[in-house]
Amino acid sequence: MSIDRTITRRDFLNGTLLASGVALLSTACPFELMTAEAWNGPSGIGDYADANGNTHQVMTDGHTIRDHVFDRTPAAIQDTGETYECVIVGGGISGLSAALFYQRTTSKKKSCLLLENHPIFGGEAKRNEFNVDGQHLIASQGSAMWFQPMPGSFLQHFYDSVGIDPRQFQYQQNAGQIATGVTPYAGDGSNFGFFFAGGTGSGEGTWLVDPWAKKLEGAPISAQAKRELLAMQSTPDLRPKPRRHGDAVARQLDSITLEDDLIARHGLSRDTIRRYLSPVTGGGSGIGADVLSAYSDYAPDLLFPWEKQQGPQMFPGGNTGVARHIVKALLPNAIPGPTNMAVICQTRVNFAALDQPHQPARIRLRSTVISIAHEGEAASSPHVNIVYLREGRLYRVRGKSVILANGSWTINSIARDLPTAYRHAYAQFFRAPCIIANVAVRNWRFLAKLGISQCQWFDGIGNYLAVRRVAIFGGGAPSLSPDSPTVLTLKILFANPGRSLPEQVNAGRFQMMTTPFSVYEKQIREQFAAMFGKQGFEGRRDIAGMILNRWGHAYLAPQPGFFFGRSGKPAPAELMRRQPFARIAFANSDLSGIMDHRASITEAQRAVRQVASLS
Repeated sequence: MSIDRTITRRDFLNGTLLASGVALLSTACPFELMTAEAWNGPSGIGDYADANGNTHQVMTDGHTIRDHVFDRTPAAIQDTGETYECVIVGGGISGLSAALFYQRTTSKKKSCLLLENHPIFGGEAKRNEFNVDGQHLIASQGSAMWFQPMPGSFLQHFYDSVGIDPRQFQYQQNAGQIATGVTPYAGDGSNFGFFFAGGTGSGEGTWLVDPWAKKLEGAPISAQAKRELLAMQSTPDLRPKPRRHGDAVARQLDSITLEDDLIARHGLSRDTIRRYLSPVTGGGSGIGADVLSAYSDYAPDLLFPWEKQQGPQMFPGGNTGVARHIVKALLPNAIPGPTNMAVICQTRVNFAALDQPHQPARIRLRSTVISIAHEGEAASSPHVNIVYLREGRLYRVRGKSVILANGSWTINSIARDLPTAYRHAYAQFFRAPCIIANVAVRNWRFLAKLGISQCQWFDGIGNYLAVRRVAIFGGGAPSLSPDSPTVLTLKILFANPGRSLPEQVNAGRFQMMTTPFSVYEKQIREQFAAMFGKQGFEGRRDIAGMILNRWGHAYLAPQPGFFFGRSGKPAPAELMRRQPFARIAFANSDLSGIMDHRASITEAQRAVRQVASLS
């Protein structure tokens, strides 16, 4: 069995420069020395080609903010002469929702401009597209799950207003003998397996299919770990759980770490948590459970109750579908055709329609905001100056109000006149990196031979994968069998348990930033070969394509005290949510403490209410 073909892409650093010692004297890290091709890798087809995660260009432009490049070396700024009633920074679901709410609140009588640094809108709600042996395959780049809201709720009315109909979530038929799900997240059951990597002996790994039913019999783990994991799986959790956001139990949970809560509830040791549960436990924050608020595990369901009968749903490309529906409602010509889920998900974006003069709302892509400041004293200022970088040049527009729906990690750098209290609050926001690797395979017979469609492992790159049936309004094949091509999604996290929160996120980000595509590609191919080689997997034959979506600041990682404050001090987000700073309001999903597109929508609505009266 061959592990893989030889990697031939141009993914090396400039060896002459490194060897000369010049690089050692430079402040540049290996990212700056890599070519865009070496770092990005392939990016797929369709609307999202050249927009796979934080691309080399997006990162390069973003680092001009981090490094204060234009502060040290001032550049000429071209004034566009434009003044908008509202300028929105950030074109993810929060920014798009803010633009739509603003247009609806003002009956389209006031203008707004949305500035987005990526080549396409959506933030982390983007998708990858492949053509595999004539079949069109789609997978999410990041934001994935859609939860049917409670009847009569604000979110139900919002989804209805943009044309999202829960009844349309009909999926491919399962044409094989093995059950498959509709999300890329592994669960349990007879179609699930654990893989344990080989030790120092034969080097061959061990598969354990339906491990919980078998009570981990045959798992090559310590007796203590086995006892603890089985007890967690089978023993009811009788400790109190929060009933509503902000109750006494919620506040107590926010005072301890998720790891401490797991120990208290299930009697687990730290070693067992860190070896077998982290980083999947706490995976919604992409970091070790030892630094996360315990309440982060409960917050999403309490903040956003949902109709659980049908389970989580998923657009073909994840919450790309939500972003596209919002854009269709905001700028109908941007996605030509009638408003239905098939058209909105399948039709190519008309990019020319995003930024047209004389339309009340405009979306300007590839525009990285580097500076925001009130004209004169903030309290009496008539407008805010916004400077952005586009294709190497700086431009200035003005806004009578500004909504910051961009990444929280940039705000202290770009909001030049932000008061100290806001800066101190934003300094308490930490974001963890993540890579979503989408691997298109020509079939998944190698999984079927094990009798599984989903699995989890504990060593190597990634942690889990699952074959998923795709919603058919995305235009894919009507059925799915082990002979069908599919996309297997790996979430690559960078937890470093035992280190502080800043150390964990910074170390993970450095690792993600300094590793070329080819290294990750090789690791993934070797991982698949180790796990599935005996079942006939052959990388050169079976892998049709691979796309990496790197997100340097993928997940908010809320530390204890983030939700409700600590030691008599308020929660970090409280100030930003309570009031704008003069003409600037804040709308990123971080302010809710959870990484969830529903929070993006509700935070946007609040921010629009706060600025709607400004003129």
